[in-house]
Amino acid sequence: MILYHDAIARLRAVAARLPSERCAVGDALGRVLAAPVTSLIALPSFDHAAMDGYALAAPEPLEAGSEHVVHGSQAAGDAARRAEGGAWEIMTGARLPDGLDAVVAVERTELLDAAPDGTPRRIRLRDELGEGQNVRHAGVDVASGAIVLTAGTRLQPAQLMLLAAIGVPEVQVQRRPRVVVIGTGKELVVDPRQPLVDGQIYASNGPYLAAALALAGAQVLSCEVVDDTAVTYADALRRAQRAGADLVVSTGAVSMGRYDFVPEALRQLGASELFHKVAMRPGKPLLAATLPDGPLVMALPGTPMAVAAGMRFFVAPVLRTLLGQGDEPVVHALLDTPQQPKAGLRHFLRATFFVDAEGHLRARVMPQQQPFRILPFAQSDGWVVLDEDAGDCAAGRLVEVASLDAGTALPLHPLA
Repeated sequence: MILYHDAIARLRAVAARLPSERCAVGDALGRVLAAPVTSLIALPSFDHAAMDGYALAAPEPLEAGSEHVVHGSQAAGDAARRAEGGAWEIMTGARLPDGLDAVVAVERTELLDAAPDGTPRRIRLRDELGEGQNVRHAGVDVASGAIVLTAGTRLQPAQLMLLAAIGVPEVQVQRRPRVVVIGTGKELVVDPRQPLVDGQIYASNGPYLAAALALAGAQVLSCEVVDDTAVTYADALRRAQRAGADLVVSTGAVSMGRYDFVPEALRQLGASELFHKVAMRPGKPLLAATLPDGPLVMALPGTPMAVAAGMRFFVAPVLRTLLGQGDEPVVHALLDTPQQPKAGLRHFLRATFFVDAEGHLRARVMPQQQPFRILPFAQSDGWVVLDEDAGDCAAGRLVEVASLDAGTALPLHPLA
């Protein structure tokens, strides 16, 4: 039996970073940058008005009560124009006419004269106006030539907004890891419309893994169920190889029972075992191996929470390595419920999170932690992780926590 950190080290040693490819920004949601992005323009690209009002030249402060002739009007999208003093009516986002350097809000002026069509001719300032006031200067957000996004960044809507704003049409991203999911068990029914007969259950591990893998940045090539024989499992692995899978995640048949054929099937295929059994709860029988010429196989126990823990804490770090990302940041919270974990095992516990009256993040471990229970998992916010040497954990202890799924953030609830 191997310790968690040793198991992760062995997985990362065989999980090489995938090649990169070009991707249109419009198709890049959730993709991981393979190279930094440099802006070729300044943002904003010109000095412009922060509000509707009047643009003036104010190298020296203009006094409250001073009067100014309005020489023209500048709207958003108008080309650069030269102003020779005076005031110019200006709209939010409009480029400042050359020679002007300040904007007064329209409500802080008094209109003294206007043309019959309402065009302002003369205004009076209600307040003093200084240089740069209400002006957004070129490059104040992004300087031309600046690196705006680094390699390893997962592109979310905020990053796509930035890329669109600086005029980037496509980016270099990591190829998505190609993953095949294999469930084992003659009792599994894939079609939820099919009534169950005695001894059958609906397959839930496959749909969970397909969704969790996609959230973590993978491309799921297939998700199938095979019966309880080494032959059908080996056939599924061969199909995964032909499909070009980088990773196979299977569930079930990996422990020590009569029908736990996965270890022997992998040996028959010439696989090199990385480890089998990890000092953890749930999911101890987890196995990892590499087939000749690939792919990496991660065989998880079939119990639902063993699958969930294996996905979150073993498969997800492998995907980060394939995608060229570093370690996931470690987050801590104060334990709200005392725990007495078994010594020598790393425990992954489902929990809810809230912020207490002092603003501290607190973790409340769910009362039902049996690995077959799915409802508490669906009601939880994430995981509490207690290491092998945690010992008795009193309420108030600082512990490691993680979001429920890779690629998601911790939900924070107000004080209950």
